[in-house]
Amino acid sequence: MSIKKHIPNTITLMNLLCGVLGVIFALSSRLDIAFILMLAAAVFDFCDGLAARLLKAYSPIGKELDSLCDMVSFGVLPAIMLMVSMQKGGVTEWYTYIPLFLALMSAIRLAKFNVDERQSTDFIGVATPTSAIMSGALCYSGIALPLWFIPCFAVVMGLLLVSEIPMFSIKIAKGHKLLDAKHIVLIGLVVASIAVTVALRLNWSVAVLLVFGSYIVENLIIACIPLFRRR
Repeated sequence: MSIKKHIPNTITLMNLLCGVLGVIFALSSRLDIAFILMLAAAVFDFCDGLAARLLKAYSPIGKELDSLCDMVSFGVLPAIMLMVSMQKGGVTEWYTYIPLFLALMSAIRLAKFNVDERQSTDFIGVATPTSAIMSGALCYSGIALPLWFIPCFAVVMGLLLVSEIPMFSIKIAKGHKLLDAKHIVLIGLVVASIAVTVALRLNWSVAVLLVFGSYIVENLIIACIPLFRRR
């Protein structure tokens, strides 16, 4: 077998390495480094698919390996970061473990994605990288939050992962318009999020949190529009 066939899987394994290192740093209360490693894992997750397409090196093993690596980087890591963030805030009660619900729902989400033929271009439910990056940004931002917020955030995000809510892909799929109304609105929200973060001199991770939060809200609004039209 040509060496180029192994390149996508090697990139996928770099995703896993970042995820494992992220878990180690998160458990050491270094949420800043853990978040950077999560973002690096997301870059590798994007690049392995790109490499597979460019090299025409698709394989069943690659698909399964991608999900296994994503489970660590975008399932286990964000759940642990949320848990540790609560513990760093002085919470020691049992509900510090509620964020682990996010890891369980991530596993279901990834399993559903592998067998759901409806998700070839767009998604059904929030994608695990979106959920993970929002969780990581929340922990990294240092925003003062009430004790109940993180457990509620983890539960809501976990339910969105396994929901039947359609979510458009940020990537422009083959055969789709280069820019449709959904992507134009999203670009506007991205610009607004960055502008607010800069204007208020907030941590850059707040912009990341606002961007992905805006993406989810936009999809929820789009999903609700047909319900209002029926009335």
